[in-house]
Amino acid sequence: QVQLVESGGGSVQSVGSLRLSCRISAYTPSRYSMAWFRLAPGKEREGVAGIDTEGGTSYADSVKGRFTISHDNDKNWLYLQMNSLKPEDTAIYYCAATGFVVQHPLKAHEYNYWGQGTQVTVSS
Repeated sequence: QVQLVESGGGSVQSVGSLRLSCRISAYTPSRYSMAWFRLAPGKEREGVAGIDTEGGTSYADSVKGRFTISHDNDKNWLYLQMNSLKPEDTAIYYCAATGFVVQHPLKAHEYNYWGQGTQVTVSS
């Protein structure tokens, strides 16, 4: 059974950095897409960054130039490096995965495996 477990969340001051990790177990597709989403209080779930086996990456406009998505060659770990954090980045962050290259990497409906989330809090 595929399982995704996030870690690395926490509290940080504005302009600080955090690195989120997502451990993906029992998952070895030849082609895939993985992504990070976030959910802030009173807001809709937002696609933050996506990556796939064809080397493509996608970012929400709100995080371009500040966040970087990556994964290890064995596809067991997904990462999100977050720099220059702002209070508006405060949210629960979720990793997601699916066994094919999706057309819309930042759309939640494209993914069928999800982690439980990790809280990121940025104070001003």
